[in-house]
Amino acid sequence: MAKKEAIVLYPAPWVSHQTSMVELGNLLLTLRPSLSIHILIATLPSQPPFSAATSSAAAAITFHSLPTVNLPPSATHQEQGALLFNVLRLNVPNFRHALLNISENYTLDAVIVDFFCISSSLKVVADFELPGYCFYTCAAGSLASLLYLPTLHNKFTQSFEDYLDLLIDIPGVPPIPSSDMPSAILKRNEIYEIFLDISTRLPHSAGIIINTFEFMEPKAIQAIANGLCVLNSPTPPIYCIGPFVANAAGGGGGGDGGTECLKWLDSQPSKSVVFLCFGSAGLFSVEQLREIAVGLERSGHRFLWVVRNPPLENQSSGINEKIDPDLNSLLPRGFLERTKERGYVVKSWSPQAAVLNHDSIGGFVTHCGWNSVLESVCAGVPMLAWPLYAEQRYNRVLMVEEMKIALPMLESETGLVCSNEVEKRVKQLMESNEGDLVREQIVAMKNAAKVAVSDGGSSRIAVAELFESWKQK
Repeated sequence: MAKKEAIVLYPAPWVSHQTSMVELGNLLLTLRPSLSIHILIATLPSQPPFSAATSSAAAAITFHSLPTVNLPPSATHQEQGALLFNVLRLNVPNFRHALLNISENYTLDAVIVDFFCISSSLKVVADFELPGYCFYTCAAGSLASLLYLPTLHNKFTQSFEDYLDLLIDIPGVPPIPSSDMPSAILKRNEIYEIFLDISTRLPHSAGIIINTFEFMEPKAIQAIANGLCVLNSPTPPIYCIGPFVANAAGGGGGGDGGTECLKWLDSQPSKSVVFLCFGSAGLFSVEQLREIAVGLERSGHRFLWVVRNPPLENQSSGINEKIDPDLNSLLPRGFLERTKERGYVVKSWSPQAAVLNHDSIGGFVTHCGWNSVLESVCAGVPMLAWPLYAEQRYNRVLMVEEMKIALPMLESETGLVCSNEVEKRVKQLMESNEGDLVREQIVAMKNAAKVAVSDGGSSRIAVAELFESWKQK
């Protein structure tokens, strides 16, 4: 009896990346139901294990939990990036063993690994004589910068953060201020060297899969496809197969945000509410929370705001994320009472995708995480771009300058976004001609996204090409 065809997916051990990989698996199964899909789950010591039971995974997806690795005592104090790569490196034997076990029972067509996993896994995949594809979980515009990093490395002798207000030219994207380059490569340190290694290995993958679509990022996609970002070797095929988003996203779990906030939205006028939500790792100081509150109150607009506890270092009481925030102590005195007729504050979590698709939502203040951007595009909701970490400042440039689907939220030199800026940008998005233009563009983007993922659309064609490429390896 012939073995069933299968592919293996290997996401980075962050919930947002694991969730994106599940959605990739769901998409592939929709178009090729005969496949058996296996997702390898590694875990970081700092986070709870991924729960397949709470994901939207199709029944044909099998999850394999990799054994917990033994980290040296010094590693437990590393920052998240270094810890991640340490875990991935130590998981190489587990990754190899998992591939061996799966290949005994299935005919493996391909292995798709998260771009964070490239350095530690691509050689193992090659040892099995399988095609190894990269799943890039961010924008094509930021992929352009990663592929172009070796060229930038040779061009500049110092860290990007050492160049004040320098505009960096990268094929396919607007000029990027040096301070807006992805945080992982701002400083030439150990993490920078790992990303440099990833950037040199990526061109040797069998192909790069991106959760985007041609209408959204035509210049960046064309620049990559034309080989302008990789100067010393051929560029692998790129497959723009998005947008696909999680059915129930929002960052985090629990809290009182679910059905209650949706009921509240039911009572609000169409396109009247500004939604503020900043992802699973978007935390603000008490000072920043109060600036947001003052700005929202002064704007006069309706709002739905997800408030989480500040980082531990800002809390004398040692409160953490497992405890619901005390809104009365975090927000200005009387704020909740004064705004109760037009505002709703949610503790810790809300069903982001469901909120964005509600008719009452007229704007989204986002941290510019790529999954959130795609959710907003699919819902047709214009954005205020307020980046916090990772490649999000870079995304803000793309969203504002290139895609024109957002207005920028600008921070002061200290990093604080003052109440005047919050008030100004909310009014601008909801009342001004600039806001109207962004709204028109996001609606056009939403319609184009529907076309891309429909039969005969660019993303469906790209998926078919991806399947076809497996046969040729």
